[in-house]
Amino acid sequence: MEKEEVVLEKYENEKYAGDIEPELNLEEEDDSPIEEVRVTISNTDDPTMPYNTFRMWTLGLFWTCIISFVNQFFYLRQTQIAIGYSVVALLSLPMGHAMARVLPTRQWNLFGWRFSLNPGPFSIKEHVLIGTMVACNSGTAYAVDIVILQKIWYNSEKSWVAGMFLVLTTQITGFAIAGAIRRFLVRPAHMVWPSTLVVASLFRSLHAQQQETDDTRMSRMKYFMLVSGGMFVYYWLPGFIFPTIGTIAWICWINPNNVVLSQITGSNGLGVGVIALDWAAASAYVGPLVTPWFAQVNIIVGFVLVAWIMVPWAYYTNLWNSKNYPIVTAVLYQENGTYYDKSQVLNAQGLLDEAAYLAYGPLRMDSFFALTYGVGFAGLTATIVHVVLYNGREIVERWKSARHENEDIHSRLMSVYAEVPDWWYGLLFVVTVALSFVTCVVWDYMPWWALILALIIALVFVLPVGIVQAVTNQQPGLNVVTEYVIGYILPGHAIANVTFKTYGYIVNVQALNFVSDLKLGHYMKIPPQVMFMAQLVSAIISCIINLGTATWLINTRPNVCTQAGYPFTCRSTKTFYSASVIWGAIGPARVFGSKDGALYAPVQYGFLVGALLPAIFWALSKKFPNVSWLKYVHWPVLLAATGNMPPALPYMYTNGLGLGFIFAFWLRRYRYDWWARYNYLTSAALDTGVAISGLIIFFAIQSWDGAFPFWWGNPEDENFDHCALGAANYFGQ
Repeated sequence: MEKEEVVLEKYENEKYAGDIEPELNLEEEDDSPIEEVRVTISNTDDPTMPYNTFRMWTLGLFWTCIISFVNQFFYLRQTQIAIGYSVVALLSLPMGHAMARVLPTRQWNLFGWRFSLNPGPFSIKEHVLIGTMVACNSGTAYAVDIVILQKIWYNSEKSWVAGMFLVLTTQITGFAIAGAIRRFLVRPAHMVWPSTLVVASLFRSLHAQQQETDDTRMSRMKYFMLVSGGMFVYYWLPGFIFPTIGTIAWICWINPNNVVLSQITGSNGLGVGVIALDWAAASAYVGPLVTPWFAQVNIIVGFVLVAWIMVPWAYYTNLWNSKNYPIVTAVLYQENGTYYDKSQVLNAQGLLDEAAYLAYGPLRMDSFFALTYGVGFAGLTATIVHVVLYNGREIVERWKSARHENEDIHSRLMSVYAEVPDWWYGLLFVVTVALSFVTCVVWDYMPWWALILALIIALVFVLPVGIVQAVTNQQPGLNVVTEYVIGYILPGHAIANVTFKTYGYIVNVQALNFVSDLKLGHYMKIPPQVMFMAQLVSAIISCIINLGTATWLINTRPNVCTQAGYPFTCRSTKTFYSASVIWGAIGPARVFGSKDGALYAPVQYGFLVGALLPAIFWALSKKFPNVSWLKYVHWPVLLAATGNMPPALPYMYTNGLGLGFIFAFWLRRYRYDWWARYNYLTSAALDTGVAISGLIIFFAIQSWDGAFPFWWGNPEDENFDHCALGAANYFGQ
């Protein structure tokens, strides 16, 4: 008998000796009121299952280090890959089982604390904790972009310690804020957090019993392995051998020398008709298998309204001289269409020289970029008004009743575990805010009062944005409003602008990321105190590795963040840089106001439009309660549809929404049994296959300067869609 089997037998014999009732199992009808949750999440729990173990900490910290390095490394590349739950879940599972086989089972006594290195079989709770330690840091630290900006573009590099304090405080302060909102966003059953269902489905499948009750259907584990294996093999085509199938601009091929046709149908233009046989592109910004169909319908409407109606109208009527620039780009220009050289308008301290600005000329951008800012303004006010009108009463009631009201099955199952004391969150908030003041004042990132204002913005919006994300799987961003506010208060200060944005925006994002992981822990019955400690420790380690990796790359790679430095072109960081010029170096008054030749003032009406639209449709839904479609109009989601463009491209949305129609609508309605069993698992399996394939392609071939032979499907000029004029201006330049 193998060691893990012996441990399993011992565990089964001893697990009922504790004080906690070992199995909480309710009747089948006592389940979540939310259909998606019922078909994905178990309504039982075993509180004696091991979770806070040596295995969990060892594997969690190991994978935190690996993924923090890999994701930061890929973040600076032209083609980005972010490794998250799925890959770590797949690779850590055999490692956990191996540790359960080889570690000693003896009990240890350390200052009265008794523990074992091997308390039983490797459990799903340990596995989920390992995944969440990695996932809370999988997106790379946002403030690292500020460090890169200072080094590459603004020649104002600060010490490594200054960068470390900046990264740590912006990433961790949000964890403290999460404590104040968890009762509103975690415990309520209808705060679903759809993306967590994908993760829960993945872990449950990996730990499913080998013999399932229904032998006529493929087991979840077998299905997961087949789909992820198939995607691993397939991704070698769009990812290495045949990149053209990732951007099939077939309409453009009719006449690729026609500029207008190329701009409308090319993958670098409006993407009409582009087919992307590439899961990485199609799933990047929509989450087609995860996002509820009603939310995707809102995205469709918003996307078509902005990208395919407003933008062509603005561009081809030459609004703001748009024809001088490409139809979709984040690059900044002069009036005549040449690139805007910000060094011509900044002094040696990186501040705006007003006389030089007037002499050089005003900044210009394409109409798509300008309009998406206006839509972003509208999305912000729409979020506030929507939450007040549609969720205001519920928020007040929950504030009054706190945790004393009747909860669903999952909240009752979680009641056996000690909640994180409020003073833990309070102490963390005090410490991180104090360190934030030290960071901003000592190293002169921005004035102390600006930090207070940024944190106020993060606190005010965290609950409204969280409600929208919990229901729709879409997160309206605060990046635009933070840039706007500080841009008017401190014009000409680029680094202060991006620092303010990071504290106001990323603190909010990190709070909601932590809440999302708390919801996953809620579904998977992970004790909150262990979840808190695991994520806090992993976040600190991840910040250090993120900054260290970026510092190493920008100091050692030649021509980094330029086309000459391919593949380390820093695509996302360049968008971040453009925003720093627009909102910081030059300031919104000279871009969106009425100062020094500003053209884009009308987009500020977005604030008013965004506030009015939810109010109008809320009033209509009250006046016409029998018109069912009115209750599905969700203006924050509709207006946020184009919020990621650029750097996202329109064809990514159209292909993602096409998949959403198949999975989120058609399969759910007409093949419900299949959808309930395999939908979320399919999303996780496809992500896993792409991620592992992408890693192997890079580390086994591309990192050694290997490349597939050039041919029509893999052109040497990297014009993969064979529609070169899609990225040109109206005059083909």
